[in-house]
Amino acid sequence: MKHPRLLLSLALSAVMALVFTAGCESSRAKNYPVTIARFLIEARPTEAGAPVTLPQSGLSLTVLNRPQFTEYDITQVQIAKSDLGSFLVFSLTPQASRDLYRFTVSNRGLRLLLTLNGIPAGARLIDRVFTDGNIMIFAEIPDDELPDLVQNLNKTSVDIQKEMEKKNR
Repeated sequence: MKHPRLLLSLALSAVMALVFTAGCESSRAKNYPVTIARFLIEARPTEAGAPVTLPQSGLSLTVLNRPQFTEYDITQVQIAKSDLGSFLVFSLTPQASRDLYRFTVSNRGLRLLLTLNGIPAGARLIDRVFTDGNIMIFAEIPDDELPDLVQNLNKTSVDIQKEMEKKNR
């Protein structure tokens, strides 16, 4: 071996290149607008919170700053229809479904606020115990924009669930 330092530096460079490119997979650019959905709970009169106003209805409420359910809890979003119009159905993970059940037992009469990328987008009165792991909510978004929104929410959810699986391995 005439040049052991050269061989050592080449080997070290190759290893470093592998290490740096292995981490690049998780930070790939998304080919869709990432849409983060979070649910915040209305503050009780004795609790401090942040005032928010929904853009279309003008409904004002004060919410706690910490989200109750986040993008990590959502497995799927669908559009459903009722006599009142189209609404969104957020399906939650098994753990979040149990949390939702317990949460709605003790918070009847309060409202859940849906935010999309930090912007208030809808509110749902907790009028019953949610037993099926779904949050149904009318979003203050035009009906013709809902399909694209749901597609982006689902793509975001799938990517987040894949990232969580990788971390849990």
